[in-house]
This record gives sequence, C-alpha cells and structure tokens, in this order.
Amino acid sequence: MKSGLLIIPVLLLLLTACEEETPIPKPPSYLRTELPDHTYTKYIDSCNYQFELADIYTVETAPGDSNSQCHRRIQLGPMNGTVYFRYWDMNESLSFYINNANDEVDMHKTKATNIIDKSFLRPKDRVFGTLFRLEGDVATPFQFYMTDSTDHFVYAEVLFNFPPNYDSLRPTLDYLEQDLQHLIETFQWAP
Repeated sequence: MKSGLLIIPVLLLLLTACEEETPIPKPPSYLRTELPDHTYTKYIDSCNYQFELADIYTVETAPGDSNSQCHRRIQLGPMNGTVYFRYWDMNESLSFYINNANDEVDMHKTKATNIIDKSFLRPKDRVFGTLFRLEGDVATPFQFYMTDSTDHFVYAEVLFNFPPNYDSLRPTLDYLEQDLQHLIETFQWAP
C-alpha cells in the first residue's frame, strides 16, 4: 500500500514535468550593420553638376556608348550596392523625362508594399526632383530624379548585389536614405 501511495506523487510529478512550454515569439530583429558616421566630401563632375557624397562611396564612369559619357556608377562600399546615376542634356520635353522616371518606379509596384515619395524644390538653385523609397522585397529600393526643368535631367536608382530582403535591409536602407537626401539637398548644376 505504501508503494501505491508513492507511485501517485511520482506520476503527478512526471506528468507536470512533461508539459510543453508555450512558445513566446521573439521580437523582430535585424542584422547588425556597422556603418560609420555620415561624413561628406564635395564631388565635382565634368558634366555640369556637383554634390556632396558620403566618404564611404566612390564614383566611377559608367561604361557605354558616347551618348552616356556623363552616366556614373556610385559604388556603395560596405553596403555592397551601386547607384546608377544617369545624366542627360534635355532634348525632349520635361514631361518625357519625368514620365520615363515614373515608369521605372511603376515597374516595381507589383513587389513594393509601399512607395513613399519626397519632393525637393530648390528654385534658387534650379534643382527640382523627387526621391522614391520603395518598401518591400524590390530590386531597387530607391530611385530619384532631378532637373532644372529646361536643360538638364538626372535619374538614379539603387541596386544591391544580393537578393532583396526588406526586413533585413531596413537599417542599411535608413542609413542610405540619409546619404541620398544629402546628395539631393547639396546637388547643384555647374554655372
């Protein structure tokens, strides 16, 4: 009889020890990216424009035909990506260039979960443009254009050298967005 009384508490102990723990979801986390403080240097191009560029980026002439001699690639250093920066002397109406830039953004609507646009209007410097942030797993998370509305037009897009994963890239994109805004805010056409 004593052994029967001992078995009951042992069985109760075993039954309570085997209960599954309720899973607790982990909070969202991001890859830790070590990026330096934002510092900038003036970049002056032979193609009638200049701007301040983050010190961790480098500018290269983009290969291509003679019509693209003012196109540039801005290598994003530790972010493993490129800004494809294209410049044109305007031969068509302003709407032609803006519509083409907007069509490039529209191509990513199927993958984008949100598109945020920010306009830049600096009449004193004759710089007008829009920066687009495309959220979601899109190929190009940023696109922008700038113009003086009569003679010059710049269109740029950011591409990374790996498959997009918006959640993991978010801290890097926030960092890059600050640099792109600074580029646009300091952009000037050559006199």
